[in-house]
Amino acid sequence: MGLVNWFEIPVIDFERAMAFYEHVFEVELERTVIDGHPMAIFPEADEPGRACGALAAGDSYVPSVDGTRVYFRVDDVAGTLARASERGGTLLYPVTEVGEQGVVAEFADTEGNRIALSGPG
Repeated sequence: MGLVNWFEIPVIDFERAMAFYEHVFEVELERTVIDGHPMAIFPEADEPGRACGALAAGDSYVPSVDGTRVYFRVDDVAGTLARASERGGTLLYPVTEVGEQGVVAEFADTEGNRIALSGPG
């Protein structure tokens, strides 16, 4: 079982961020409010031990490319990176092989967060 079970990605413009992430990952996010903060929850993973999380807006949520990196596991890293670019994301680290683990890449989202991708090579 994985140790990490939840993450929150800080956003400034909630609507813009939702549109960006729904397009990039081709998912529908679930809007909610938790402890007074607007949040958009990613679909739960089908596999046990996989973390889930949300976009989160509020005073304590400050986007940054310098903090923790959240890695999203995707089937097509290059395709996901292209969709991020289509919606205003900025390439930070190109698709790079990491041995038997597959490939990784990183982009800055529209809010100013560093987001990482991993997937098969």
